[in-house]
Parts: sequence; structure tokens; C-alpha cells
Amino acid sequence: MADAKVIPFDDDRSRGSAAQRPPRRRSAGSRRKGEPAAVREVQPLPARTIQQDDVPVTREEPAADSDAVEKPRDDGWERRLAGGLSFLRRRLTGDYEVDDFGYDQELTEQVLMSLVRPLYEKYFRVEVKGVENIPAEGGALIVANHSGTLPLDGLMMQVAVHDNHPANRHLRLLAADLVFMLPVVNELARKAGHTLACAEDAERLLQRGELVGVMPEGFKGIGKPFGERYKLQRFGRGGFVSTALRQGTPIIPCSIVGAEEIYPMIGNAKTLARLLGFPYFPITPTFPWLGPLGAVPLPTKWTIQFGEPIPTDGYPPEAAEDPMLMFNLTDQVREQIQHTLYKLLVQRRSVFF
Repeated sequence: MADAKVIPFDDDRSRGSAAQRPPRRRSAGSRRKGEPAAVREVQPLPARTIQQDDVPVTREEPAADSDAVEKPRDDGWERRLAGGLSFLRRRLTGDYEVDDFGYDQELTEQVLMSLVRPLYEKYFRVEVKGVENIPAEGGALIVANHSGTLPLDGLMMQVAVHDNHPANRHLRLLAADLVFMLPVVNELARKAGHTLACAEDAERLLQRGELVGVMPEGFKGIGKPFGERYKLQRFGRGGFVSTALRQGTPIIPCSIVGAEEIYPMIGNAKTLARLLGFPYFPITPTFPWLGPLGAVPLPTKWTIQFGEPIPTDGYPPEAAEDPMLMFNLTDQVREQIQHTLYKLLVQRRSVFF
């Protein structure tokens, strides 16, 4: 918009000399010497339509004082602190649930899983395949190979199911009786949902619609020499197949690659194992030569693949007592796991990458 014309009172061009000018009374708008000049008259311009280009653009200047700008509060730590205090209060007051197997879901999710997860994600860098083969609800039996000298593969499989399944299902592992004879380990295993590897406990869990994990090789698989790695041992008498047939739940084969190399077992001190009551006493390139440092597993790259389910609900109830059927189904599960292991080994670029 054009500037208005301003005519000051003392402009000589708008009036004559002082001698020719008749004296006049001092108006209210006049000023004395030294006073600021006043606007005598402003002539308004004709009204017109304001165009888009006539609108002035106002730019915000950065605040001189950076502290005056209010920053969004990060209250994530406050929520975590409140959640932690609430968790401690419930533990101290006993206000939490534990099932008749000793499983503590809250402790497993908030503490035990959090302790194992860095090993799963950062150290072994587990890659999971075929998790869509695990049903979203209802009972199912996951059957996997067993290896690694120490049973870390069961824990990694438990985290893999919970963290990758859309329903965040919990895997209830069947463990050997030795696990429940060890102090501290016994209590932690119960809290994490593990139970004794027997048909009765497995059937009760499947009846409740739980996801149950079993490793039929047992100590024969976990304690085999390094030279026999990825060669499946005998799958027992097929008790897991009988359990699945009785409940009509699917069997999901699971193949784990990477666990065989974490503790390469090059020897077995059988005499020392008998004295300690262990099924074997491993000798590896680092243990017992490096002492406690030798118990640190090698950082191998893991792959866990869940195969297609094998249905069992189409068989009659008496099928669980048919030894030939159990043998055939057991051999089918074993062959599927072995075949997948070989395929994953061919695809693997390196033990550590």
C-alpha cells in the first residue's frame, strides 16, 4: 500500500513568508520550537481489493533466549520408573499370579526375557523363519533338535517364539529332571514356564491350549562330540507323538543352526561326570583351560526355522496306542528336521556371519 502524504506545519512551500502572513491564533495542533512535528493531515487513498501479493509475510525470528523455548518433556523414564516401582510393590506384597506348574508370566516377560534378549539379539543374532506355521491360539507341540553342550538353544527358541509371533505366545519347554535338581536353576526354570519332560505334564499343558516345546534327543543330542554336529540322534520312543495324538494337536518341526558351535566339544571327562552326577563333562578348546572365561560361548550366527505343521487330529483316539503309527510319525518329524538342517547349512555363509 502506498504511503500517505504527510504535510508538516512548518513546510515553507505550503505558506507565504512571515511578513505577508496575517497573524493567527495558535491551534491545538501547533507546536513550539523543539517539540516533535505532528501530522497535519492524512489523505486516505481510494479503497481497493486486497490481493494475495499485498499481504505481508511475517517471519518468526528465533528467540533470543534459548531457554525461553519450551521443549517437549521426555517422560519415558518416568513411566519406566513407575512401572518398575509397581512391579516391585507387587512382588513384595505377593500380588501376582503363578500357575500350578510354577510359571510366573509377569516375571518371565519383564525380567527373565529381558536378561536373555541381548544374548538373542546382539550376541547370537538369531534369524527366525517360518513363525507363521505356529498357530495363533490353541495347543501345539514344537519338536526341535538339541545341541550346544549347554541348553541355550531352548532359551533362544523360547525368545524367538515370543518376540516374533504376532500373538506373542509363550513356549512352555519340557526339561530333563536334572534341571529341577540344580539349585537356583530349578526355581528359575519353573518361573520361566518349564516343566518336567513327562507325558502327564505335556498333556495337561496341551489341554489348556498352551504351546509346548520338546527336544527328544535329550542329553544324547546336547552332549554329542563336535565331529557329529548336526547329525540327529535317536528321538527316544516317540512319546511326544503319542501325547500329540491323544490331544489332537499339530506337531511343528523346528530346526536350529548355530548352537552346535558355541561350545565345540572335543572331549568328555566321563569319570569326573560320574563323580558330579552329570551325564557328561565337556572339554572344549577353551574349557576348562581358561577357567570361567572358557564358559563364554562363541558368538555364532543362529537360524531357527519352524516347519509346516503335521496334523494329528485326523487320527482316531486309539491311534496313540499304535506303535507302528508312532514310529512312522516320529521318523517323519525327525527326517523333516534333519532335511531342514542340511538345507540351512548349505545356505549359511559362515559360522559367525
